[in-house]
Amino acid sequence: MKIPQHKLKKTILLLIAFFVCLNLFSQNTYVFFGSFNRDKTTDAIHVYQLNTRSGKLSKVTAAKDIVSPSYLTLSPNGKFLFACTESKTPNGGSVSSFEFNPENKTLTFINSQKSGGENPVYMTAHKNGKWLVNGNYTEGSVSVYPIADNGMINPIAQNIQYSEGSIDPERQKRSHIHSTVFSPNCDYLFLPDLGADKIRCYKFEEDKNEPLVAAEKPFTQITLGGGPRHFTFHPNGKFAYCIEEIAGNIDVYNYENGKLDSIQRIATHPENYIGNYESSDIHISPDGRFLYASNRGEKNNIAIFSIDNDGKLKSIGYQSTLGNYPRVFALDESGKFLITTNTNSGNVFVFKRNAKTGLLKKVGKELKIKSVSCVKIRKY
Repeated sequence: MKIPQHKLKKTILLLIAFFVCLNLFSQNTYVFFGSFNRDKTTDAIHVYQLNTRSGKLSKVTAAKDIVSPSYLTLSPNGKFLFACTESKTPNGGSVSSFEFNPENKTLTFINSQKSGGENPVYMTAHKNGKWLVNGNYTEGSVSVYPIADNGMINPIAQNIQYSEGSIDPERQKRSHIHSTVFSPNCDYLFLPDLGADKIRCYKFEEDKNEPLVAAEKPFTQITLGGGPRHFTFHPNGKFAYCIEEIAGNIDVYNYENGKLDSIQRIATHPENYIGNYESSDIHISPDGRFLYASNRGEKNNIAIFSIDNDGKLKSIGYQSTLGNYPRVFALDESGKFLITTNTNSGNVFVFKRNAKTGLLKKVGKELKIKSVSCVKIRKY
């Protein structure tokens, strides 16, 4: 049967419109990379578009005039990007704010403030968009900043210093705050302290001028010599997970109202592994079924775990990051892709995640970014 010409044309136009919309839909996810650029004249923050059909990354823009923005975080609405300037000089650290416009594809500097300590390494924003919290590693402190509606970082409202260390004479002479993580409801703040082998905790009262308030349980002690680094919550809000940098384990907890109760400690390496651990980052798939943890140094891989209904982990495999020193990685909000940064080899790879098995498979080509250190993914 012959199709009438006018119907054929209409069908073709509808198909074209469909594929245009599909292409546009696949291009509204952006990826932000921080780096140890060490030089204000070179690109420091890199922005790419992620094609969510193919996994391809396409360069959008970059920012200079900032030294070593090693860690990034986004405001809850995605409008502002915050960066740590990881300077290892006394009083040299800072936190900076940028405005990102996905329509114009621009990244514009707003302002910066002192970090309140040496060597800032991690930041997080409160869900109300009005507070930014920064962790300073070298001397062990946390700083809290009010954020204006235009994304400007106001001067520090609260800064708390710590001093005690733990048993490792080289790594734990004093406190080292390595991440700042809000509870699922943003009513508590958790601070893994690598130097003291503690996960510190505060109530976060967002309406106060100094929002950090002593919690009923001020810290959770982990196994001495573990070195807690990064921390995350399960999407259901009932479980929490902390990766140990020094000992290479993951600590699993039941969570309720600011309190962590230990239920498991599991290695990120095979049982027969002998060597340096240098475990670094930890994330959970949006469906809550799998946990991923990165190991730097000799292995340079992503350890993959399934998550049981009781929150406990079971090791199911490893994926090489195809580079050296995977400091930070990220999952997109759909859980389809995992992107890892290899700092020492200066390369980035995109992996497609199998939602049923949790396993990873490389897609697309290698992306070269010198001393790349952090990645954040956001759909607009």
